[in-house]
Amino acid sequence: MSRTRLSLATAVALLAAPALSACGSSSAAADAKEVTVYSADGLKGENGDGWYDKVFADFTKKTGIKVKYVEGGSGEVVQRAVREKSNPQADVLVTLPPFIQQADAKGLLQKYEPAGSTAVSGADKAPDGTWTSVVNNYFGFVYNKKELKTAPTTWDDLLDASYKNKLQYSTPGVAGDGTAVLIQTMHDLGGKDQALAYLKKLQANNVGPSASTGKLAPKVDKGELLVANGDVQMNYAQSKTMPNLGIWFPAGKDGKPSTFALPYAAGLVTKAPHSANGKKLLDFMLAQRAQAEVSSIGGGFSAREDVKATDANAIALTKLMDGVDFFQPDWNDIDKNLTSYVEDWKSATGS
Repeated sequence: MSRTRLSLATAVALLAAPALSACGSSSAAADAKEVTVYSADGLKGENGDGWYDKVFADFTKKTGIKVKYVEGGSGEVVQRAVREKSNPQADVLVTLPPFIQQADAKGLLQKYEPAGSTAVSGADKAPDGTWTSVVNNYFGFVYNKKELKTAPTTWDDLLDASYKNKLQYSTPGVAGDGTAVLIQTMHDLGGKDQALAYLKKLQANNVGPSASTGKLAPKVDKGELLVANGDVQMNYAQSKTMPNLGIWFPAGKDGKPSTFALPYAAGLVTKAPHSANGKKLLDFMLAQRAQAEVSSIGGGFSAREDVKATDANAIALTKLMDGVDFFQPDWNDIDKNLTSYVEDWKSATGS
């Protein structure tokens, strides 16, 4: 499963033609049987077998509405929506925290509470109804099971010289999972200063920046890398076709592995060109049928508390998370200070 399905530059060309043809009639654009989704990568399958692939196909079959899909990094899709704010092209925006909060703060999302959102935990949706999680997910790391007999255990393990040029994590501030590395180290190591001091040391082994987390797992599977960051949903789905991929969670100062939720959160774009269609798609993604397929098809966790998956993937995912502690980041603080955190990370690592 690639996390670089369609570059934004390519997507611009694909979306330009219909936008131009509709210039003469705003009502024609609003009535068009289409909906455009800007999304962080991870839910679309490389071979057309991902959760998005199934949900979008079922949605089109039921409604006749075609889904146009544009993929990028979590921060990248938000920045594109910012640039287009005066002339929105997207109807639905899907991204990870803290970028969904960032999109909300920038006025990119309008209030809409999809059918089924009452079954979503209050922690996984906006208090003002501007966004709702559609797939739950968790931060994690991957390692090459063929080259390493056992997974690393602690953050300090990754400082060993054996990982030099064999370790990589995606870029904080650009990739959602990359930003998660910063959040996780701040939690595990006791604060921002300790996290930055550690990441400065880790830079000796780090291959370098990567805008896409999804590109890292194939490198780990092939042995080009031994360790990389990721998230449970994406990496579990990838492991179906990447036999050497293992998922693990670093232990903090207390010796216990931990993680935090990184849900795919969706919102209706302010002044969306096909607002009614966007609402229909959000309703469809949160319907019980689609949510029941989150684990069996997507390798993730349902956003609805009333959907209790029992398929083989759900059982394996539950076992994978056994013994891992969970913590709740202060997303308001992270949203407020994200720019300064990323700048401090750049200074510390020389990135």
